[in-house]
Amino acid sequence: MSITTALTTDPLSGPRQVADVEIVIPVHNEEAGLERSVRRLHAYLSARFPLRWLVTIADNASRDRTWGIACRLSSELDRVRAIHLDRKGRGRALRAAWTASDAAVVAYMDVDLSTDLDALLPLTAPLLSGHSDVAIGTRLAAGSSVARGPKRELISRAYNLILRATLRSGFSDAQCGFKAVRSDVARLLVPMIEDEAWFFDTELLVLAEHNGLRIHEVPVDWTDDPDSRVNVVDTAREDLRGVWRMMRRFAAGQGALPPGALATSRRVEPDLFGQLVRFASIGLASTLMFAVLFATLAGPVGLLGADVVSLGLCSVANLIANRRLTFAARGRSRRVHQYAAGLALALVPIGLTLTALAVTSALSTSLIAALAAVTAANLVATALRFLLLRNWVFRP
Repeated sequence: MSITTALTTDPLSGPRQVADVEIVIPVHNEEAGLERSVRRLHAYLSARFPLRWLVTIADNASRDRTWGIACRLSSELDRVRAIHLDRKGRGRALRAAWTASDAAVVAYMDVDLSTDLDALLPLTAPLLSGHSDVAIGTRLAAGSSVARGPKRELISRAYNLILRATLRSGFSDAQCGFKAVRSDVARLLVPMIEDEAWFFDTELLVLAEHNGLRIHEVPVDWTDDPDSRVNVVDTAREDLRGVWRMMRRFAAGQGALPPGALATSRRVEPDLFGQLVRFASIGLASTLMFAVLFATLAGPVGLLGADVVSLGLCSVANLIANRRLTFAARGRSRRVHQYAAGLALALVPIGLTLTALAVTSALSTSLIAALAAVTAANLVATALRFLLLRNWVFRP
């Protein structure tokens, strides 16, 4: 892949000075609106943006007059440059521009400037201060003002719900074309990103979150571009493929930065409330599963046999679900230890339920009473299991 650069004016004055923020505008066949948008952005930055800045127009394989317009703008406007890639892909364009940047923070925005530019300083300031590692504009947070059709609104919300359900993402809006990254973070994360097109954004955020980096969200005023040429169906299909690829990647223990790769990174402490909710949900499902198995097996194998078999099966299913969903333990690292220790904890509910069953059997022969006793004992054991799983088995 070849990259051509057009820059006929010094982007920043002074010896060896670099920009605080480099804003990349990826474009493909945007001759109609490119000049208007770049001049509007340039005027805003010149008048109202207090940091040192540089605008880079990243043309990825346009076939119209986009590259010519970009070259002319770079020659007419200070602090504007243009690069041309001979292969298409928004992710490919961002990869090329970001990894070559000398700025402290790299950002990008869509060429239509759908996002109100007043959000640019709140987006980049936390990165420059060191408070955050990645920053995104969000159209789905309280305080955002969004004007777009119901179809795109539904698709956007559905996509972010899928990310939460499958990859346990904590950010609210993966697709808003308004993002920024500290350059040292970008140099580590971007080479790990496999996608070269529209899923590039999502992959960046998922990898950042997977590695415990801080993602700062900025509510934005956003107006839908009626002339958008994004193929929603094709993009959605590729995004779902990307989600599946990331799930397989994390399940294989991949996607982690080497220890100490980013000295300033901060691991996010496990969310106790979220873990409790997921653990309780899995526990409820396991309890129902246990009740069905116990009632089904009590006749054929007896009460004690039904208790042991049902608890054994439920313990295995419960441990697998908690490892993946509650405590986010992935890959092969420490997997044998975690499964062995987790299954050993199954002795706790087995011991309690056998004791409850023995006491109940001495007092009553009712199946309902026995079921109630072992179910109650199982629930009591749940709190102890959670503490041991969190602070011993799956302790980071």
